[in-house]
Amino acid sequence: MDDQGRPPDDRSAPWRRFLEQYEPLRPDLYRYCRFLTRAPWDAEDLVQDTLARAFAALSQTADPPPNPRAWLFRVASNHWINQVARRREAPLPEAEAQGGSDPRTTREAAGSLFARLAPQERAALVLKDVFELALEDIAAALDTTVGAVKAALHRGRGKLLEPVEDLASTPAPPVLDAFCRAFNDRDIDRLTTLLREDVVIEFPGLHSERGVRGARVALSAALYGVTGEDCGGIAPRWRNGLLPEPPRIELRRHRGEPLLFHYFKHRDGEAVRALARVTCEGGAVSRIRMYFHSPEVIVEVCREAGLPCFTNGYRHWW
Repeated sequence: MDDQGRPPDDRSAPWRRFLEQYEPLRPDLYRYCRFLTRAPWDAEDLVQDTLARAFAALSQTADPPPNPRAWLFRVASNHWINQVARRREAPLPEAEAQGGSDPRTTREAAGSLFARLAPQERAALVLKDVFELALEDIAAALDTTVGAVKAALHRGRGKLLEPVEDLASTPAPPVLDAFCRAFNDRDIDRLTTLLREDVVIEFPGLHSERGVRGARVALSAALYGVTGEDCGGIAPRWRNGLLPEPPRIELRRHRGEPLLFHYFKHRDGEAVRALARVTCEGGAVSRIRMYFHSPEVIVEVCREAGLPCFTNGYRHWW
């Protein structure tokens, strides 16, 4: 790290230069991806994929795009439409083919008003009604014609008049209550016993850990990471009165899904600074996705839950 807390100037320098140029567009990119996808988690994944693909594309072209924002929308649109096509071509799991359904999948499918639309209809409506792009720009972003865009807008607006069904919640696995108690007791040994041997802990857009040993390191950082004068590496401009004390977690529901909300102490009270989605298998935790450097996700979920929150920027070195 240099004196500003940034990583050394090594092979990651081109990626960091790319982020410095394109990261100011990330709030708009997230908003676009959120309208396309079913849930904030899907939107964050699409943002990460879009940035990675945009970085790779720029390394193979001599001239930068004249309109970076519209170009990012195009990269996101193409990738998302391809994803939808691949999912539709994939065979259904046996339980779903027999008439059953995964409650989380069903719930997320209705998480966005636009979920009922075909991919091109949804993208066209968002670009037109939310971002107010011209028809010609929408056609360019979607690799289609102005006439096809007009038709997609007409079909999409008609479908939005149909009613939306209310869907059931997903029950919280009992192990999540035990996980919260162990975390809040600062008992890393007890916390570790709740994990599968092949557990995966992910920090979207940053890194991941696999296996109990790596998970123990990551969870220890989550337990005690804000202690000390550096507040766990959170840059001063993001602290907002953050106190150097360990966080606590609380199990709450968001759109029917159980989530772990991480509360941090500040001079004027507690506020959420991180969220975790936890997957459980066989009575143990098999996967944790920790949203710590995902500002848009944290703000959206906490706003819907009516909870105070602060964000931590996009990267730990800023």
